[in-house]
Amino acid sequence: MTQKTKDIAIANKMWMEERLEPWLLDNPERNSEFLTKSGLPVKALYTPEDLGRDPEQYLNEINFPGQFPFVRGVDPSMYRSNIWVMGMYSGFGSAEEANKRYRFLLEQGQTGFSIALDLPTQVGYDSDYELSEGEVGKVGVAIDSLEDMERLFEGVNFEKVRQIRTTANGIGPLMVALLVAYAEKQGIDPNNIKIFLQNDVLKEYIGRGTYIYPPEPSVKLSADVIEYCSKHLPNWVPIAFSGYHIRDSGSTAIQELAYSLSNAIAYIDETLSRGVEIDDFAPKVFTFLASSVDFLEEVAKFRAARRIWAKLMKEKYGAKNPDSMRYRIFAYTLGGALTAQQPLNNIVRVTIETMAAALGGVQTVATSSFDEALGLPTEQAVTVALRTQQIVAEESGVTNTIDALGGSYAIECLTDKIEEEVMKELERIDQLGGAVACIENGIFQKELAESAYRYQKNIESGKETLVGVNKYKVEEDLDTPVFEVNEEMEKRQIERLKELKASRNEEKVKEALQRIKEAEERRENVIPAMIEAVKVYASVGEISDVLRDIYGIYQDSAKF
Repeated sequence: MTQKTKDIAIANKMWMEERLEPWLLDNPERNSEFLTKSGLPVKALYTPEDLGRDPEQYLNEINFPGQFPFVRGVDPSMYRSNIWVMGMYSGFGSAEEANKRYRFLLEQGQTGFSIALDLPTQVGYDSDYELSEGEVGKVGVAIDSLEDMERLFEGVNFEKVRQIRTTANGIGPLMVALLVAYAEKQGIDPNNIKIFLQNDVLKEYIGRGTYIYPPEPSVKLSADVIEYCSKHLPNWVPIAFSGYHIRDSGSTAIQELAYSLSNAIAYIDETLSRGVEIDDFAPKVFTFLASSVDFLEEVAKFRAARRIWAKLMKEKYGAKNPDSMRYRIFAYTLGGALTAQQPLNNIVRVTIETMAAALGGVQTVATSSFDEALGLPTEQAVTVALRTQQIVAEESGVTNTIDALGGSYAIECLTDKIEEEVMKELERIDQLGGAVACIENGIFQKELAESAYRYQKNIESGKETLVGVNKYKVEEDLDTPVFEVNEEMEKRQIERLKELKASRNEEKVKEALQRIKEAEERRENVIPAMIEAVKVYASVGEISDVLRDIYGIYQDSAKF
């Protein structure tokens, strides 16, 4: 044994005594022993000591789980103590219909859920707006007011839900107001509900399109959420720096990390400019990344993301709290990798993507349904997606050890290479003026379009294989059952909104909307004023219109 290997053995012993054993007092392992199907024991952690070799810089660049730079995981025991949060992305139609799906999935064993909002809600339009026609409840649930939130959560036991996520980005502060107002009306301390806010509007300009206002004021509004949560809702996740939508729009894994991290820097800098300390909010943030079928690259990507973030927090922002350096990851299996042709093949794709997320050490997973390329998932399809996670977690054995692929020559080399390439991209983006400048100048959009075009050309040429699309094709009738939203739902939603507006106190609504206007014009944190407006049943559209009057609607003029 070399001296370096001895040093690692000593450090391993110290880690077990100082970190793992105290951690296990509050987070006991799920089993007294972990075995393979053949009965072989599975250790909690493998190190170079087990491999009989001494890689350079192990302690500095990889280290142990729960220790800087967190490559091997964000906590000491990982899935041996707690399986990742299983939370499906779901919601459609009315609040009652979405509520029924959430409760069904909770009964099936999911431990969290993500609220899918319809497009009108995401861009701050009420269901009765002209532009909302035909879109109400189509790709998510319609939320027009606090009244809809009350219906959405009826009968949900918050104590049993480990995480409730929202897709609100352009309306990030408004979603905070709706959730706080709902909790307070129910007599619940909102800080005790495990809320996970997406609140990343910059990626909407790059990869999805549900932005409302220009980028600069949008960053201000997202920072309002971070600042407010750091002071009043410290248990909430105030933002998830989102690469998923960028990846789903055609980016590479390198671009996914680089663009989302450059966006993160923009939000962080805005928040710090208000006098908020980095350690006041960084411990609670997440990143939201895709998990695709390129298995080894995806595992390495998750590991590299943690190391990049840890160094960014320590070296660029001077974070002192180790929790600020832990980059917690929510992974969603990549919907863009799924096909309408031979849709049952997607079950296999999603399984590979789920395994990559698990072996990449993520904290939350949402799995796509096999019919995602055809429309909203049916109850059967979403159940299969949830069962995929459960089988990987409870039958495969991958949760029995920590960072099982750590030490693999391929994984470690890929991790290093991804980090190197992402850091080059971040430096280039900084030289171009940062994320907002790259968005306003169309740079991200152009590069994303080029990446998506290259991939599609490779599919069409056969350079990339897509089973069932360009290889192993069969003649088939696409008779897979497709979920459809009740067409009468939109009429009912509009009628309810009309009844709400007729029954509320209009004078209080006008006063509340005026306070939002005044707060925003003074560049104050707008969330307190929004909470009061929501409580008197001002609608999502009315509140958003106040800000539209101030900032206008952003028109993407990027040409490429």
